[in-house]
Amino acid sequence: MYENAVISASPLYTGIRKCQNLRLVIGMKKTDTQIDRLRAVVFDFDGTLARLEIDFDLMRRRVRDLGLAFGLTSKDFDGGYVLENMDAARKKLAGIDQDRADSFYRQAMDAVERIEIESARQGGLFPEVRSALAGLKSARYDLAVITRNMGPAVLTVFPDLTEYCPVFLPREKVTRVKPDPEHLLNALRLMDIPPEEALMVGDHPIDILTGQAAGSMTCGVASGRISREELARAGADLTFDHVGQLADHLLGRSNLDASAAL
Repeated sequence: MYENAVISASPLYTGIRKCQNLRLVIGMKKTDTQIDRLRAVVFDFDGTLARLEIDFDLMRRRVRDLGLAFGLTSKDFDGGYVLENMDAARKKLAGIDQDRADSFYRQAMDAVERIEIESARQGGLFPEVRSALAGLKSARYDLAVITRNMGPAVLTVFPDLTEYCPVFLPREKVTRVKPDPEHLLNALRLMDIPPEEALMVGDHPIDILTGQAAGSMTCGVASGRISREELARAGADLTFDHVGQLADHLLGRSNLDASAAL
């Protein structure tokens, strides 16, 4: 679940960018040997495995309007992402009245979830997803999905998800969501896989930043709204048009250039 927002001012984002710049300066590249060491593949959901046209503008307006009704200002919702803005608003209100803060957050989350469920009803899996996941599972890769979306919305689109990806961590299952690396690290701990033996796959720079911060390899797929070129600039180690191409590459069924240096 992503929307257009400025994240460059985030301390987490700044720290990740410093690490990324250092990686570029010293010229570190992921080798075939490192790819061969992969034991787990962790996927984002929206835009990576499925098409979900979430109306983030509507979501942002609903949360902002609710905040105004609770005595907050429009500035409290400028920039950033909806979920993070909600957390910040709750903390601000808690300094005045904890019950009021909790009431705001419950109502805001309810508004967000209604929009997510409606989007899920109109969405669908990308056609290559099930065969790609089945192939990776047969090849004994451990598979997981982590997402900022809510579990019921994801399962509306992909009800048999856990048959392919036994580890599934939607936002309500974790205390910190992407781009915080703990979201990914939680999934890896459940699989008992070290970060350096995992690949984080997603359609957005946030997924790349999350993987980098956790110490994993990263793969960008251009099945969402972000191009391979943009994902490469975000620091993806590999890029593909969609997860079907990634699966073919990992399974040795394709000679497609996966280089992120496009």
